[in-house]
Amino acid sequence: MRRASELVQRAVIALLALATSQGTAWAALCTQPVYLTFDTGHMGVAPLIAEVLKRQQVRATFFAAQEKTREGDGTLGLHWSAWWREQAQSGHDFASHTYDHAYWRADLPEQRFRIRPSSGSQAGQDLNWSAQDYCDNLRQAAARLQTLTGQAPLPLFRAPGGKTSPALLRAAKACGFEHVGWAEAGFLGDELSSDKFPNDRLLKKALKTIRSGDILMAHLGIWSRQDPWAPAVLEPLIVGLKAKGLCFATLREHPSYKNWVRQQPLNLQGLPPSPQ
Repeated sequence: MRRASELVQRAVIALLALATSQGTAWAALCTQPVYLTFDTGHMGVAPLIAEVLKRQQVRATFFAAQEKTREGDGTLGLHWSAWWREQAQSGHDFASHTYDHAYWRADLPEQRFRIRPSSGSQAGQDLNWSAQDYCDNLRQAAARLQTLTGQAPLPLFRAPGGKTSPALLRAAKACGFEHVGWAEAGFLGDELSSDKFPNDRLLKKALKTIRSGDILMAHLGIWSRQDPWAPAVLEPLIVGLKAKGLCFATLREHPSYKNWVRQQPLNLQGLPPSPQ
């Protein structure tokens, strides 16, 4: 009996250790995952999104750039620093969206790129960037995320608008960043016109088309949408997908990226200073 009791105690300790470890335990239980991701935006709905994720016990991956916000000094500024730290404490993951929300426009000769930032001092200008310039912008966002969250960001990135070229992807991968897009069904439509694509229509489409393995994409606020997608659609979508037998994981556990994440720690040394 004593031997049996010791074995039970050891099993309980092992289960508790498994339950408290981030990522691994959930990945073992989550057999039909989808991967919810958010790109930064005006942040007006960010607190509500965080509340829904916490209530539904869903972990997401956030791709962050230093964008203009309704309140405060930008998405990665001091005003939102407590919010980012709270998301890290809730078990979410983070990755770069380029610091200046820098859109790829075209490839140029000699491994250079035409880039148009939508944030920062050169917003709206067409710039001629080297591969190193683009990598530095990716790394600057990642470094700022590390400062804000207290945890290492994933060695992943999402190009603004999802706009890339094979040459840009090669340049980013050479400096440690693998690109992440989204599934066709995972385009949740929060950046579309709410007149033509009302929330109930977007919800029905998502629940009908999303399948296990899909990467889903929405934003922390879209300036142009009059009837905000979040949080109106977010919680019904999560509940509906759970009812279909789906679960949620971060990109840390995605089969296409998990080996890269484990094997490619980011080098964030020697970057220009960001706001503290």
